[in-house]
Amino acid sequence: MTAPRSATSYLKWPLIVTAVGLFLSGWVGWATENSFGGILSFLLIGAVLAALEIALSFDNAIVNANKLVEMTPVWRQRFLTWGILIAVFGMRIVFPLAIVAIFAWINPFEAMRLALAEPAEYSRIIASAHGSIAAFGGTFLMMVALKFFVDEDKSIDWIGVLERNLRRCGSVRGFEIALVLLIILVISRFLAPEVRSSFLFSAIAGLLVFTLVDGLGTFLDYTATRMAQAGARGGLGAFLYLEVLDASFSFDGVIGAFALTTNILLIAIGLGIGAMYVRSMTIMLVEKGTLQEFRYLEHGAFYSIFALSLVMFVQSLTHVPEILTGGLGVAFIGYAFVSSVRHNQRQT
Repeated sequence: MTAPRSATSYLKWPLIVTAVGLFLSGWVGWATENSFGGILSFLLIGAVLAALEIALSFDNAIVNANKLVEMTPVWRQRFLTWGILIAVFGMRIVFPLAIVAIFAWINPFEAMRLALAEPAEYSRIIASAHGSIAAFGGTFLMMVALKFFVDEDKSIDWIGVLERNLRRCGSVRGFEIALVLLIILVISRFLAPEVRSSFLFSAIAGLLVFTLVDGLGTFLDYTATRMAQAGARGGLGAFLYLEVLDASFSFDGVIGAFALTTNILLIAIGLGIGAMYVRSMTIMLVEKGTLQEFRYLEHGAFYSIFALSLVMFVQSLTHVPEILTGGLGVAFIGYAFVSSVRHNQRQT
């Protein structure tokens, strides 16, 4: 029988990636600035980017862990291996290049040239797309949070009055969609006419993508369950759902990174380091059954997701400091952890 892993063992690969990543950050600093000051500056920015990613994605780790518990071992392993490659290379490198290619009407290779040779212009294009990205990600994440709270099968409540009323509203078909559309319309009224149409288009696209991914995931999981042995759940459908969810969580971190640096290599390195810690936290939560031990952690994560979605909508109107965005998530999850500990003490 395999001995249970210690908490520190989950840090092995993140620490290795941190060492390699910081070395690469210093090397990029030297190649860019050709000075020891550049090395120190890039090392500091790389460390800050890693911390930013961890703070913004801790709630993502909790949600992922909850879904991974239901997945088959094969697809769970695929998510933890393929998923990290998609998260680092897809969202931290390909995604910013795709944004520039789409909004500047250029090919991806020209976008890469801009990122490396003209970082100021590259950053300007990213900034101009921020409102549309925020609308898409905010809509998707708000639907993720509301789906959890309006679920009539949910049996544990943290903030009882609010969550019980949301469950009752969930019996009204399409309630969460109507609520999200109402928030989108209210936000759009405060936008300048020239950006309103792109905001509405992106928000509706986010709603459409959530509906398609959620429906496809349900269908694929239902089909896999019928074809597999009893109890085998969470295959391709759950994998696709988690990948899109990961992408939505990454929007804020990628956009926030450009406030610190326009160097795409440094952004990929710093956020990639943070992504490794998030993945390790996810594995630890699954293997140690932490979500079962601390019953309100999941609730705190979904409150954090809802708050993040609101922040992303507000970012279409004005800049919101990244420290506030990450602080909200940490506050909700921290309070949920304390509430869980108090509940366990009352039970004993």
